Amino acid sequence: MEYLKDESAKLQKILFTGLDSAGKTSIIFALKREFSKIANIEPTRGAQRLVFQYLGRNISEWDLGGQIAYRISYLKSPNKYFDKTEIAIYVIDVRDKERIQESLSYLSDVIKQFKTLEIEPPIYVFFHKCDPNLAKEDQDDLDKFLLSLQDKIKNSMEYKKFYFYRTSIYYLSSIITAISEIFLTLYPKANLIQKTIETFATKFKAEGVQIIDDNSLIVGSYYNNAAVKDILNQTTPYFLSLNDSFLYSEFIYEKSEEKMIIQRFGRFFLFKPFTIKENGPPYYLLAIREDPDINKDEYLTLVNLLKEILYK
Repeated sequence: MEYLKDESAKLQKILFTGLDSAGKTSIIFALKREFSKIANIEPTRGAQRLVFQYLGRNISEWDLGGQIAYRISYLKSPNKYFDKTEIAIYVIDVRDKERIQESLSYLSDVIKQFKTLEIEPPIYVFFHKCDPNLAKEDQDDLDKFLLSLQDKIKNSMEYKKFYFYRTSIYYLSSIITAISEIFLTLYPKANLIQKTIETFATKFKAEGVQIIDDNSLIVGSYYNNAAVKDILNQTTPYFLSLNDSFLYSEFIYEKSEEKMIIQRFGRFFLFKPFTIKENGPPYYLLAIREDPDINKDEYLTLVNLLKEILYK
């Protein structure tokens, strides 16, 4: 993520909270594609505040350490930690069933602080560590447990704005999809970006298109069916990692065009970095189509339209 030193512009506050060891910081590292740090994560001390840019806006991200001493201090100073929250992401480690009740109790405390402050931000509950490749029997048990937990949260807490996601750092697309959908709710021009990409995809004769920012977040997309959506969502982390590592031995890399092309299943996957503002953060075009060539005029039209939407 591109962190900002100038915090004079209006900040939009995103609150990450939950118990210690729930996985809040690992989610943030995964989005930053700093996977080497995940294995050596130490408990977050107090409240860690980061400011970064998303679609031209300044986002203030608060990662609240979950140890009990810190939780007590947050609850004693709600104006400092909870006030002006626009979005709350509450992370629950679904593998640590012994602490589920403790986690729900703290979630209830957080809601009480919101009510005291007379704010009602949407709360996105991440059922985290829903790791893939479980045996069918284990997956069935997990499904039943999570449905029961979701019902318990909705029925036992007097709060209207609950939304639920299943996430895992071992299934990075689950995190990218969740955070992307959440952050786009902050952006009033999200629908205009979506329509622009849909028009481009039609002219470009693409089965699917994603525009991704440097925070690993999807800022707009088009899919002609659910299967293409699933393929692109699973492919996004792969291309971002390749772009970071510059390991181009497995695919055709055309440096002069600054694009990567991989052929799989009779389709071409095109990945192209671009910028829409001088000295601005990079964005990435990821598309699936039958033809590997990209129409430069159509591509430049897309870039110019995005520039108008984001910066005018």
